[in-house]
Amino acid sequence: MSDLAQRPALVILDCDGVVVDSETLTNQMIRDELAEHGLDLPLSEIMSLFVGGTIAGLAEQARKMGAGLPTDWVETFYPRLCAHLAQGTPLIPGIVTVLDQLDACEIPYCVASNGRHAKLAATLGQHPAVLERLRGHIWAAQDVARPKPAPDLFLHAARQMGHAPEHCVVIEDSPNGARAAQAAGMRCFGYAPDRNGEKLRAEGACVFHDMAGLPRLLRL
Repeated sequence: MSDLAQRPALVILDCDGVVVDSETLTNQMIRDELAEHGLDLPLSEIMSLFVGGTIAGLAEQARKMGAGLPTDWVETFYPRLCAHLAQGTPLIPGIVTVLDQLDACEIPYCVASNGRHAKLAATLGQHPAVLERLRGHIWAAQDVARPKPAPDLFLHAARQMGHAPEHCVVIEDSPNGARAAQAAGMRCFGYAPDRNGEKLRAEGACVFHDMAGLPRLLRL
């Protein structure tokens, strides 16, 4: 098979941890919030438990673990989280070069995130040039019936972009996202810059550790 034949027709990017470097900022705030409500866990455990999920799913799981979160916690926390992220969320190193090379190869790309549109606006909005490249091609969990790890979001993105699932590639940093890609029938590359990526690999992802290596994996 030629390199060209192996190239994806569409690249679907997760946002947090793939386009913007927001995972630690988000989960540190979650850690502090949960500690205030009786569930005091180290940041590493928070990251392991909740990266790639939804805030609503996090709240449900945290309550089962003993957190005394108010019933309206999700709706009050989300605006505070967005305001916190809006103070400064950098791009993932190397992601702009990946987008440049996708453009050069005329391969379309989009974002499909378990975050809400407000959170995507807070993070991507700090990077107008990147946001402009993605405009009209950003989907959130609000746009589908079920968030990741269900395949709905990735399938929705593929339909909206006009490509069959088997011709799409997903770039993810969480096991939930990798599981969703597998369920959608899409190849997945799992970005694990600071860990071995075993959880991603267990969900069928091809793990890589440096964004500079992604163009080669995509046969660009």
